[in-house]
Amino acid sequence: MLDRHLRPGIERRIAVSARRLHGRHVSAQQITFTGLACGLLGAVAIAWGMPWLGLGLFLLNRIGDGLDGAVARLEGATDRGGYLDIVADFLVYAAIPLAFAVADPARNALAAAFLLAAFLANGVAFLAFAILAEKRGLETRAQGQKSFYFLAGLAEGFETIAAFALMCIFPTWFEIIAMGFAMMCIVSAVARMMTAWRALG
Repeated sequence: MLDRHLRPGIERRIAVSARRLHGRHVSAQQITFTGLACGLLGAVAIAWGMPWLGLGLFLLNRIGDGLDGAVARLEGATDRGGYLDIVADFLVYAAIPLAFAVADPARNALAAAFLLAAFLANGVAFLAFAILAEKRGLETRAQGQKSFYFLAGLAEGFETIAAFALMCIFPTWFEIIAMGFAMMCIVSAVARMMTAWRALG
């Protein structure tokens, strides 16, 4: 929801670091794989009862997610890079709630399952439209330059980062935060489906 408003300022700052990394021959794919490793290790840390370490590693993952796209634009974006980027995002987004369920199954498992189901609904609504938008030649730059059509929604990158950060800072509130964010994702999925229905009519 807030991504389009925050993105211009963030991209200006990231561009400086991206030029430095590109000058040192660090590739976008190297950044993506490093970010993925940080995100998955963050999930492991959360599962082992170290949410603050998990938060730090997750934030490194999100920085990497911004940097890889900026470096890719400098070296020439590829379909393989775009594919790897979205797969890495979904792997990390799935791993964090699962980690909280592992850390405290009795308290967190149901909320984590509900959040993962909401992620699935939101992701399907998002990616299915992207496939058909490509087929129809539809394009948008509302969310910045992407490898595929990015259909805006209530729950996007900023909201996900904020929710996961709150979970790590207040792990005993995971159930409430996860259920609340899951409802946001469901609303986002429904809104995306309605938008797609109109666009594809």
